[in-house]
Amino acid sequence: MVYDLHTTKAKGTVATAEVQEVHASNRTQVTYDYVSLRVPMPDGSVLTRERLSLPHGVVPPLEEKETLTVRVAPDARRSVVVTEPIKATPVVDTQIRIAGINALMSLGAALLFGVAIWFWNRSLRREGDPAQRGVKEPDSDHPARQVVR
Repeated sequence: MVYDLHTTKAKGTVATAEVQEVHASNRTQVTYDYVSLRVPMPDGSVLTRERLSLPHGVVPPLEEKETLTVRVAPDARRSVVVTEPIKATPVVDTQIRIAGINALMSLGAALLFGVAIWFWNRSLRREGDPAQRGVKEPDSDHPARQVVR
């Protein structure tokens, strides 16, 4: 996603989009905020994007705007990116930053999970199954074997 956003930002055509609808949820737990845009293209065609998802933090400043600066690459996977600045930072840069951070967190979690599995498998190889270690016969006095009446 980071690559797609950056590609459209770098290679897209600058255009001014008319804002059709802005949806901002009042709950930060529900982060599905979006904007619907109508983009008149330089060749005379019109590109319409319904429900273009945006991060929750960038939508409130866009609510009062009637037009937004965008970059358009019709053949790209992300055909429209919003380059309208909010406090000197374009919206697409915020999206790229958030997507990059999410990717890094996912990579970190995957690495941590992989290391944990590697250590667990090494432990099983060296010491055997912990459920079977040192057990000669079932313990009839163990609380899990007690019947409650």
